[in-house]
Amino acid sequence: MQQQSKRIVVIGSGFGGLSAAIRLAAKGHEVTIFEKSDKPGGRAYQYEINGFKFDGGPTVITAPHQYDELFELAGKKREDYLTLVPLDPFYRIFNGNGDHFDYWRNQLQTEEEIKKYSPDEVAGYRKFIKGVTDIFNWFHPFTEKSFTTLWSFLRIFPHVLKTGTWRSMYGFAAQYIKHDFLRKVASFHPLLIGGNPFDTPSIYGLIIQFEKQWGVHYCVGGTGAIIKALCKLFEECGGTIKLNAEVKQILIENKKAKGIELKDGSVHEADEVVCNGDVAFAYKNYIPKRLLPKPMNLWLSNVQYSNSLVVIYFGTKKKYKDSKLSHHNLILGNDYNKLMRDIFQRKILPRELGLYLHMPSQTDDTIAPEGCDCFYVLSLVPNLDGKINWNDLMDEYVDKVLGFLEENYLPELRDNIIAKHAVTPLHFQNNLNSYKGAAFSIKPSMMQSGYFRPQVKSSWFDNLYFVGAGVHPGAGVPAVLASGKIAAAAIEQ
Repeated sequence: MQQQSKRIVVIGSGFGGLSAAIRLAAKGHEVTIFEKSDKPGGRAYQYEINGFKFDGGPTVITAPHQYDELFELAGKKREDYLTLVPLDPFYRIFNGNGDHFDYWRNQLQTEEEIKKYSPDEVAGYRKFIKGVTDIFNWFHPFTEKSFTTLWSFLRIFPHVLKTGTWRSMYGFAAQYIKHDFLRKVASFHPLLIGGNPFDTPSIYGLIIQFEKQWGVHYCVGGTGAIIKALCKLFEECGGTIKLNAEVKQILIENKKAKGIELKDGSVHEADEVVCNGDVAFAYKNYIPKRLLPKPMNLWLSNVQYSNSLVVIYFGTKKKYKDSKLSHHNLILGNDYNKLMRDIFQRKILPRELGLYLHMPSQTDDTIAPEGCDCFYVLSLVPNLDGKINWNDLMDEYVDKVLGFLEENYLPELRDNIIAKHAVTPLHFQNNLNSYKGAAFSIKPSMMQSGYFRPQVKSSWFDNLYFVGAGVHPGAGVPAVLASGKIAAAAIEQ
């Protein structure tokens, strides 16, 4: 017996919202996406300035099979919509002295990099990789299913003890690797999902094997080209996207989501509501306070949130052909532990910088005008619990970051910039509706993972589902896409 078609509203057009919407539209449901901005993408919004294309958010693309699956649901081929290019090395990681480490997909190539710093560490690195492979094999299957009961989560704890994943990512690496910089190289991955390597559980080490299994890729035209392709696919499946459509509230009746009201006063009824907005922001702003249960208010006041970012997008009128930069670059200072403490615990602005520098024009000629280079640099900073006055500090801080890059990596940078845009934690709060300006929503920790993280299906209101970084399985594009898969499956049940 064929399931009856439902009217489904999706709030937000980021990766999670599109993942759920495409799956549901392909099944014949009447799906409408309501997007606050003038373009789809959410955190993956693409800025176009003076002929440059700047990806607003995620730039590390992994797991092509996740996209293949979405297109196959509609009887299409991903290759007809977008082009993914494998990158190797995955990352170039710089220490405080400007020395770099190339992080390759091939383990033997990575071991050659290790030998440059400490040949004795190769054996320990092999044990480390075996450890993260075991973590991946045990825990990856749980990233595409919900933990509906505490028992379903507790069942994995024997494996947590067996694999040692209760240790922090840095602590897990330190068991096998003694060299200070190589420990940083082995344990930086939590930074990609809003976590502190010194306290994020090493269960998240599965990201390392995840990348090795399926590679790190770049989409020609930038991450924005993926969003365009997914939107086209969604519309071909019969879906509708409404832009400049900001949500005022989720309509709740008898503890059930019944639709949404927009800021313009229009009401859109639905059988199911999928929210791709930040889960904490949504509960605090889209649902009347009188309807929120006391445990929810208690949870919102006690949960820990991720760090935030200052992101600077800039294009130059020259090409830096001889720079020591790669496509994906991480610049980690010498006082790494203090940097993390300042950001995550003390919530003050560190003196030292922790940077990720993206240089897509190394790979893609279409992303910048001819003879120009395209960049995006993000600097790790505290979320808005830090009480930093970004309105007053922004220009000074942007100049500090660009000055550092000019002095160490890109000579005469500031004289060559012909396109620039910058955002602070205030952008994450005010434009992207991220509670406390947390760039990755809820911080990944042992007590904020699995069952203890908000699940896709709301625990408090029927017919309401959340997708995105704040719910299980967490932040990062693959996890966010997986949340959309979980939501669609739950609605289809």
